[in-house]
Amino acid sequence: MLQKLAHVMYRRRRIVLGVWIVLLVGAFALSGALGGAFKTEFRLPGTESQAAFDLLAKSSFRDRQVQAQIVFEYDGAGGVRAPQVHDAMEKLFAQIDAKIPNVNVTSPYSPEGAGQVSKNGRIAFAQVNLSDRSAEALTADGKTIKALGEQVNVPGLTIEYGGNMFATNPLNGLSEAVGLGAAIIILLIAFGSLLAMGLPIGTALFGIGTGTAIVLIMRNLVDMPNFTTSAVAMIGLGVGIDYALFIVTRYRESLAAGLDPERSVARAIDTAGRAVLFAGTTVVISVLGLLLMKTSIFKGSAIAIAIGVLVTMLASVTLLPALLGFVGRNIDKFGSPHRRRSHPVGELTGWQRWSKVIQRRPWPAAILALAVLLFLTVPLLSMRLGFTDAGNNPTSDTTRRAYDLIAEGFGPGFNGPLLLAAKTPHGAQDVAALARLSQQLNSGVKNVAFATPPVASSDGTVAVMQVFPRSDPQSKATSDLVTRLRDSMIPTVVGNQIDVKVGGITAASSDFAGYTASRLPIFIGAVLLLSFLLLMVVFRSLLVPLKAVVMNMLSIGAAYGVVVAVFQWGWGANLINVERSAPIEAWAPVFIFAVVFGLSMDYEVFLLSRIREEYDRTGDNADAVADGLALTARVITAAAAIMVCVFGSFVFGPVVSLKVLGLGLAVAVLIDATLVRLVLVPATMELLGDWNWWLPGWLERILPRVHVESTHTLEEELAELDSESEPEPVSP
Repeated sequence: MLQKLAHVMYRRRRIVLGVWIVLLVGAFALSGALGGAFKTEFRLPGTESQAAFDLLAKSSFRDRQVQAQIVFEYDGAGGVRAPQVHDAMEKLFAQIDAKIPNVNVTSPYSPEGAGQVSKNGRIAFAQVNLSDRSAEALTADGKTIKALGEQVNVPGLTIEYGGNMFATNPLNGLSEAVGLGAAIIILLIAFGSLLAMGLPIGTALFGIGTGTAIVLIMRNLVDMPNFTTSAVAMIGLGVGIDYALFIVTRYRESLAAGLDPERSVARAIDTAGRAVLFAGTTVVISVLGLLLMKTSIFKGSAIAIAIGVLVTMLASVTLLPALLGFVGRNIDKFGSPHRRRSHPVGELTGWQRWSKVIQRRPWPAAILALAVLLFLTVPLLSMRLGFTDAGNNPTSDTTRRAYDLIAEGFGPGFNGPLLLAAKTPHGAQDVAALARLSQQLNSGVKNVAFATPPVASSDGTVAVMQVFPRSDPQSKATSDLVTRLRDSMIPTVVGNQIDVKVGGITAASSDFAGYTASRLPIFIGAVLLLSFLLLMVVFRSLLVPLKAVVMNMLSIGAAYGVVVAVFQWGWGANLINVERSAPIEAWAPVFIFAVVFGLSMDYEVFLLSRIREEYDRTGDNADAVADGLALTARVITAAAAIMVCVFGSFVFGPVVSLKVLGLGLAVAVLIDATLVRLVLVPATMELLGDWNWWLPGWLERILPRVHVESTHTLEEELAELDSESEPEPVSP
């Protein structure tokens, strides 16, 4: 089937290229016409913070679902209470009320905002509360507010803005451009030819572009976070180049062996193309496992990344054969001087010699590699999940400067207040109970800096109050305060009289971390089981898939350990411009596992399919491992280097959450392509010998047959080509 597909794509290459161009342009045109917006939403049904959020949404407090701050400082006489500052800021707050829909600004000059002026009178902040809206709408409102603030002209007055709606958009495509540039250099080194380099790049760009356009259309149907397109570009660029790289490598091998271009294309798709489809399927399965987390942010991201991977897979087996048809035998044209020459027949390649070294001493190699992986995994034991905040942003961002001003004037906890919300069916009686709670919290309770008096909604059905911790939002002390409020402080003061929910961004972060930790084993177990079953069906073995699953887990564990050591412990953090330690983003381990496990399976499939192909041909396990490694190591190394560069480019970007994701992915791929593929795989396969391919007879009979390797050897195709070229005998 794949051979037939390849022949059609090759012979109809102009039509295929035209269809892809129309698909790319048409998808972007449709996405522009439909519009839509990204929405980063951390809904956690069943959690207390979500219950508090829902109370606000159903009451007159619905305009308090999104919180931001306008922070200002004045060193002149009178501080922020100076008449010229007072008049200018009150005018600004009035303009915001008039220009922004569904907004409520609590001025520090109002009775409700009396606690929003620092003790020395130099720093104050206005609380900006808005109703829930899309990320794009929030950003637009933030720009409007900043534009109004620029009109304030009081010498010596500094105004900064706190909250995500005011953050500078760091996703400017620079990281993707750096990763793409690195990929071009690596492919030039690997292929030694401009044309051979351009094919994987062009295929990947078509796949990423079309996939991104489809994702932009899909956001009208599914809530997707605002970092979705960056995630699709990051992963799509990596897998797209890798998949095309494997196919182009097989094409060049077949061409060099003597097949004509069309047969070379067909063989490349029938061999590497099969592996691409299977490997891509494992990535999609792994990523779609995120749906088991049952939250909107994981659901939207999973669907978007799966679309990106599927489209790049489709481009690899349809567009790439067409492009190879245009290139033909000219694929090595415009070659560089360093281009790799073929080895003389019978001479071992460097990778074969390496494999033989490992196979001669498999125990020391396996033990050493395992020891390194376990050592890197140790920091994982102290991982603490949470969320970064504006305190991790660069000082060039107004949100970071606002964060620092609030911490200086009021204490770090004012950057992450806890919101207490409660139904008040008994009206004044319930509000009085909340007032007692506020007084109790202000009487020297550990880690509580200040609690506001309760405020009732206009219809009297809901009341809210804020609690400001002394510790910053990221600290464990703040998470502990959330737990103490829920478990002991609130029940002790109000008893069963009123049901108080502790919410707000800080409490929601704590709930999200706990929820993620509780669902992670289910997600990991499901992905491991499905991957094991797929590999068992393909490679007709029990030990090979078991070994693959265990080794991939070791790679991921080591990546987690490195992430904890850098971001949580601060080891080498200054090298990647991380100014302060922080908990690990609660969503990052889930994403890292999903993506890395899928990518690790990619390399496992490409390597093992070639080893299995050699084993079926020769029946010798040791030679099959050495030859399979020799035939794939160079291309796997190049593919991994591209992945490391693409993911690593995000490490040096300005967003800490993307730094975490980029470092975790880059380290995992690096470890997987070196310690695992080049040391552990040949060592363990040598130790297991023919047991690698053992499968109980009853399983052999019931399992369906799925071929990743081609059913025809290269020798058979060459013989068929020779027979076709022989002249027919002339009749006497």
